[in-house]
Amino acid sequence: MLTTIIVIAAIAAMIGIDQLIKIWAIANLQGQPPRPFLQIGSFDWMHLRYLENRGAAFSMLNGSRGFLIVFPLIMITICLYALHRLGKQHRWLYAALPLIAAGGLGNLIDRIFRGGAVVDYFDFQLINFAVFNFADICVTVGVALMLIGILFFEKELPEAKKLPEAERVPYARLAAAETVAEELPEAALLPEAEAAPLRETLPELESAAEAVSVEEAAGTKTALLQSAANTERQDADA
Repeated sequence: MLTTIIVIAAIAAMIGIDQLIKIWAIANLQGQPPRPFLQIGSFDWMHLRYLENRGAAFSMLNGSRGFLIVFPLIMITICLYALHRLGKQHRWLYAALPLIAAGGLGNLIDRIFRGGAVVDYFDFQLINFAVFNFADICVTVGVALMLIGILFFEKELPEAKKLPEAERVPYARLAAAETVAEELPEAALLPEAEAAPLRETLPELESAAEAVSVEEAAGTKTALLQSAANTERQDADA
């Protein structure tokens, strides 16, 4: 519950920052010439320039308002569902998916309440690049974290060799099924409906085998004690 609250608060905070910057841009940049924003020495890195973008991130799919409302809703729903289902097993998703969801919601608010136009204001100067906003940055960073997580934090092992790792291995269930099949060779040759009861009775068989081993050991000990007692009686009689 605490993690859910933190994620929701983080998404709400990023959406709030995005909308506050856009409100400021509308009040101070609309109808004004571009102004320098980030200058380091002789390099003019960034300008602030007001632009209404009717496309997707970085001005793609310009004019497709219906698609640009429905598609982000679907993607945001998928992101939140994946975070709910997979977040505990893949902690890095808590960094990537909230960024994507917040960026998508920030621009979606513009498309719904500002006539389909998204307010952009960052104008990169070093190369010829589209004007973008804070929400676009959130989406881009979130996607980059997704790629880093998939490439460097997810390792698909051929089988679950260690129990702590088994929960994170995509093929853990398959490996577990193969292990059961090795312990019960006849189960691998039977249909699933007939093999399932054999797999279910395996723990009971193991417990019974352990009980039998304990009883055998106890019987052996009792026999040895009786034999020793008989030997002492014979010595005493002699």
